[in-house]
Amino acid sequence: MGDIADYYAEQYYMGNWGMSVNNFKRRNETMTNQNTRIVTEEVRFSFVNLLKPRENQYGGEPKYSATILLPKSDTTTKQKIDAAIEAAKAKGKAEKWNGVVPPNVAIPIHDGDGAKPSDGMPFGPECKGHWVFTASTGVDYPPKIVGPDLSPIMDATEVYSGMYGRIALNFSPYAFAGKKGIGVYISTNVQKTRDGEPLGASAPAADEDFAPVQPMQQQHTQQPMQNQGNPWAGNPMGGQQYQQPTQQQPPMQQQQIDPITGQPINGGVYGI
Repeated sequence: MGDIADYYAEQYYMGNWGMSVNNFKRRNETMTNQNTRIVTEEVRFSFVNLLKPRENQYGGEPKYSATILLPKSDTTTKQKIDAAIEAAKAKGKAEKWNGVVPPNVAIPIHDGDGAKPSDGMPFGPECKGHWVFTASTGVDYPPKIVGPDLSPIMDATEVYSGMYGRIALNFSPYAFAGKKGIGVYISTNVQKTRDGEPLGASAPAADEDFAPVQPMQQQHTQQPMQNQGNPWAGNPMGGQQYQQPTQQQPPMQQQQIDPITGQPINGGVYGI
């Protein structure tokens, strides 16, 4: 009886007294989700599709996604990831895998110094010294991306492969097509912390393709006239060549129109 009393006392002090079975279950599920959700320290982003969902080449619904490069020196984040994966395994045993944890559970974290599980080829040079994994989310849950000051990023050019930042992740078990494992998903929030060298092919800068073009200046200067004022200067035969002086034309006078008749006025009187 003492153990039972201690149990009820514990529930009372924990705030669970009077809680229904369903509410208690939902609270436990919330606590489990908290154990599977983490926020990284600074990582590097590659294959960024955070602004627009991308269709899977093998079919399926488009998804937002990014490949995360976690430095191996960041042991704090790696420990949080390992703990979240273990919590996801426990969740899979209870909800997905019929009470049994498979002996070989597929996990999403890969060694960037090793080979890619998809084709056995080495990871790219940017992955060296990193843990590598891809996180995604469905079209109904677009990521919220903020800058270092937590202001939303509105300029699409600020979000690219190669930038640095932090990201909230959730690890969850799955059972699909006979495969059982742990997936990693974007848990809404992404923060860009600083710029980095862009990864992958990118368009060259304009100054690499073009040279600056100077605007054409119209020259209105007239050629100077030699011996200006002498009409006989410049005769190639040794004599003097006469140059007809330029006569200044009187300015054209604008013809007046009679506002009543609409006819030109030739020195007459208005209206006649």
